[in-house]
Amino acid sequence: MDYVKFGIIGTGAVWGFHKLGSKKNPKIKFISAYDIDERKLNRVAKYSKLETYSTLDDFLKSDIDAVLIMVPHYLHRDIVVEVAESGKHIICEKPMATTLEECDDMIAATKKAGVKFMIAENHRFLPAHQFMKDIIDRDYIGEIFLGRTYEGAYVSPDQFLDPNSWNFTYDKGGGGVVADQGVHKFTFLNWLLGDVDSAQCWLGKATSSPPNKGEDNAIILLRYKSGAMITVDLTSVSIHLPTNRTELHGTRGTILEDHSWENPIRVLSSHPDAEVKGEFYSPSIEHGPFPQYYKISMGYEDAYFAECILEDKEPEFTPEQAKQGVAVVLLSYLSAKKGRITTMDELMKIYKTTGTKSVLKDLESVTQKNYGKMQWK
Repeated sequence: MDYVKFGIIGTGAVWGFHKLGSKKNPKIKFISAYDIDERKLNRVAKYSKLETYSTLDDFLKSDIDAVLIMVPHYLHRDIVVEVAESGKHIICEKPMATTLEECDDMIAATKKAGVKFMIAENHRFLPAHQFMKDIIDRDYIGEIFLGRTYEGAYVSPDQFLDPNSWNFTYDKGGGGVVADQGVHKFTFLNWLLGDVDSAQCWLGKATSSPPNKGEDNAIILLRYKSGAMITVDLTSVSIHLPTNRTELHGTRGTILEDHSWENPIRVLSSHPDAEVKGEFYSPSIEHGPFPQYYKISMGYEDAYFAECILEDKEPEFTPEQAKQGVAVVLLSYLSAKKGRITTMDELMKIYKTTGTKSVLKDLESVTQKNYGKMQWK
């Protein structure tokens, strides 16, 4: 096999970034598509030169090796299970699922079928983030004890105000910005810092969205088992282009990262092998402010997954690691409900008894309503 033949399920906006990122990769060929919205399916298929299928069953019987899944969050579990049973390899957009139990079903189904399975967490494949991981592993920053990270994007108010839109709903989206954006940050930070021990979370609404819609802004304080303390700020109502920022402080130095910068990383290190010792420097890293970093990171993640198929190796970013990102989402929501610091051990007790779907109930009642005092212009 010289290349991987991919089919796509779901033809929403995120497909455009995958398409552009993989456009020049000879090892990837996107050849077919399925979507329940036939009008959108036909429009996208014509533009992307994809063969269309009117049923999922016919799509899965077609001549494809792997499937890229880009559907609403609440559909991830069922579609992954069905695709796995067809024997196709799977890369599925984040978040993995809305509950830990759904994650377990997906892991069990893909292992039983013997197919490769990876969550499309593009933050793991962004060159800036891979650089950060490398210098942390090489001890250039020392022991990280403090940090803060931010993800902000302006989302059309229609997505929050329309009760019929699945985005940011508790039942179909898995929650608001903590589930939709926070899972990016949690998975990324777990990769760098290890497992989370405890969290405290505050949820807020700056828009008067209906009760089935989750928070549009949040702050989470995370304490890691390593002792590191990190602040996570999330919003979908900030008026600027989507961006991410992270700063991490260690016993040997500091990393500053901002996706809106042309050179996204600044490093200060006292390590004897540092490229520049004792002062901030900006290494040369492949990057581009939004939307370029989406295209770059998704291109790399798709290329990596195709490589895993072609070389018959398991992805280093495992489904179990993706599940841990979902666990931190649920831990954050549990903290908001209890109004105090909560531990991962507390969440695990719920996981083993009543189930983690229970965490998503009644979150509206603990979400701070700011919109009554605000005037949007």
